[in-house]
Amino acid sequence: MQEDVAKLILRVSVGVMMLFHGASKVLHGTGFIEGMLTDKGLPAFMAYGVYVGEIIAPILLIIGFYTRISAAILAFNMVVAIGLVHMGEILKLTEHGAWAIELQMFYLVTAVVIFLLGAGQYSLDYKRTAR
Repeated sequence: MQEDVAKLILRVSVGVMMLFHGASKVLHGTGFIEGMLTDKGLPAFMAYGVYVGEIIAPILLIIGFYTRISAAILAFNMVVAIGLVHMGEILKLTEHGAWAIELQMFYLVTAVVIFLLGAGQYSLDYKRTAR
């Protein structure tokens, strides 16, 4: 039971925190991302994928529905974010000595952990597969 509670806490905390990033994109649009994509020769419409990675996948994580797929999408979203925005920070530290991309790596690593662990008992996945 404690493992299932831990999985629930992990899923909900990561999902809720990522939703704040998604809400920012809903409120302010994806223009910033579109510009970075076109600068790299990629089509601007790919920026709309951020809504999948920062709104839909986190909501699915929170409720525990298609959890492993949602976690994989979130991890992919973070790889893309690091590649587009944070490549120059990979080997840098902040003025306080923290890794410059520790937040991005936190999301990436926790998404991988959720993918590996699965949703646990307190999820719609458990209800769906326990039949």
